Amino acid sequence: MNGAPARILVVDDEPSITEFVSYNLRKEGYEIQIAEDGATAVELINNNPYDLVILDVMLPHMDGYEVVRRIRANTNVPVLFLSARDTELDKVVGLEIGGDDYLAKPFGVRELLARAKALLRRATQQENSQSSDFDEVIEVSGIKIDEGTHVASNGEGAIDLTPREFELLAALMRHAGKVLSRDQLLRDAWGWEYLVETKTVDTHVKRLRDKLEAAKVDAGLIETVRGYGYRFKVV
Repeated sequence: MNGAPARILVVDDEPSITEFVSYNLRKEGYEIQIAEDGATAVELINNNPYDLVILDVMLPHMDGYEVVRRIRANTNVPVLFLSARDTELDKVVGLEIGGDDYLAKPFGVRELLARAKALLRRATQQENSQSSDFDEVIEVSGIKIDEGTHVASNGEGAIDLTPREFELLAALMRHAGKVLSRDQLLRDAWGWEYLVETKTVDTHVKRLRDKLEAAKVDAGLIETVRGYGYRFKVV
C-alpha cells in the first residue's frame, strides 16, 4: 500500500449496509468504492487494485461466492464476507472457496473495523515477506516448502495446494514436532485475530491430508492430538 490510504471495495445491495460500512471506513481514512451487484464487483476487481473487498454473500444475479470464484484466478485480494447466514457450514463454505474472513449480520462497528484492519495488516505483512531476500525454505520429513514462492514439494514434484492449505502446512512445519492448538493455527497460518469456530481448522486439515495423499505423501505426518490440536511428525 506504500503509505497511501487503503482502497476498499464494499459490495452489497442494501443501501443501509453500504452507507453504514463506507461511512465508518472513511472515518478511518480508507478510500471506499461501492458496488451493488456481483457482476459489477467482478469487473471492478479485475480492472482496479484494491487492498480489501468487503462482500455480501446474498447478491442479485451473482452471489458473493461466485464473485470470489471468478476473481481468484486473477487476484489474491483479501475478502471479508458479510452474511445474515451464520451457521458454521456457511462460514466454512465461504472460507473454502477463497474468502479470508466471515462476519455475520448484524455486526457492530468495532468488530467490522477490527477485522478489516487485521486483514489489511496481514496483507501488508505478506507483501513484505514476499519482497524479502531471506524467504525461508523448510524441509521436514521429505516435504520442502519455499515461503518465497509459496511452493510445497516432495520427491514426486510440486504438491498442488491452495494458498490457505500452503499456509497451514507451513505453520505446522515451522513448529515440526510440537503440538499446535486450533487457535494457534488460525492465528499463525492466516493471522486471524477474530476467529470463526475453530472447527474450521479440522476441515482444512482434512483437505490438506487429502492433497498430501494425492501427492503420494503419508497423510499421517499431520497427527491429531485429541482435545488440543495438531502436530507435524518428524521422521
